[in-house]
Amino acid sequence: MSATKHDWTKQEIIDIYNKPLMELLYDAATTHRLHHDPNTVQVSTLLSIKTGGCPEDCGYCPQAARYHTDIEGNDLMSVQQVKAQALRAKSSGSSRVCMGAAWRNVKDGEEFDQVLEMVRTINKLDMEVCCTLGMITENQAKRLAEAGLYAYNHNLDSSEEYYKEVISTRGFEDRLETIDNVRKTNVTVCSGGIIGMGEAIEDRAGMLVALSTLNPQPESVPINALVAVDGTPLEDQEPVSIWDMVRMVATTRIVMPETQVRLSAGRTQMTREGQAMCFFAGANSIFAGDKLLTTPNPDVNEDMEMFKLLGLNPQKPFIKKMQPETIEAKDSQYQDLGEKPKWTRPEHTIERNETAKQKSKLAN
Repeated sequence: MSATKHDWTKQEIIDIYNKPLMELLYDAATTHRLHHDPNTVQVSTLLSIKTGGCPEDCGYCPQAARYHTDIEGNDLMSVQQVKAQALRAKSSGSSRVCMGAAWRNVKDGEEFDQVLEMVRTINKLDMEVCCTLGMITENQAKRLAEAGLYAYNHNLDSSEEYYKEVISTRGFEDRLETIDNVRKTNVTVCSGGIIGMGEAIEDRAGMLVALSTLNPQPESVPINALVAVDGTPLEDQEPVSIWDMVRMVATTRIVMPETQVRLSAGRTQMTREGQAMCFFAGANSIFAGDKLLTTPNPDVNEDMEMFKLLGLNPQKPFIKKMQPETIEAKDSQYQDLGEKPKWTRPEHTIERNETAKQKSKLAN
């Protein structure tokens, strides 16, 4: 088995992406079978533990406070509420719970302590635990690791160049720094992006360059199709085609052979045949449940019916990496430092983001 390549160029990736489709599918499926069981798919449940009110201006996100959407915000869930949701997810076939909070970055204090208890609680249920909480410091990453966190999600979203066309309130380098902080622990990295935001193929390739040149490469890479939400700056974007999704999944599989490629947002717009092509091309992870934070997702029963039809099996937890130990708060080596990191705020102007912000002011 050949060593993983970490020096992909943008042109090399573009050339893979643009291969004749049947050749691309064959190459991706062959690579997939060298590194993974082609009939096993990892199933995660994504849970929004704190919804809405985010101060960022991400052009795709209905949780941004500055846009007028139909999202109902809620305060941080309780540990018991999260445990109940985790047990429900486990009974439905999920091996991982991913908890998302609409925060710019983690702030030390009671709410973060509560999230740490959620991590401990779910890990004790023998489920993998993932969090996506925004930017985190090295100490915060170590506290999450002690609690038993299995993975941390922090998407790059797009290429560094196109990122500036989507988000103005944080810098691309902050994403990379957060991933680097996670890498200083035993927590695995989940990082991917979104296609269909108006980016070019060169930008899709640029995102894969950024991810694939990380060493080690992310253990999980979500590939999302934009779900255009009314009130957001990207509300008028046309849905990305299934062919683009298949090509992106296949290219990701070839460029990052050992990574679990997650077929994420946008599956409600895909037929079973389209999803089957993505699985053939190397996708081996999905989100289950009726919502992905705030956007629609296929019902878990529909997914299990699709698995049965395709002969797919849900992956058991802790197959790729051993279950982390949970250290109780009272025994923790790392303490609340009251950190106030200076994450960047580029604050350049994105015209469509400003337009959506002004429309929101008028609506309110």
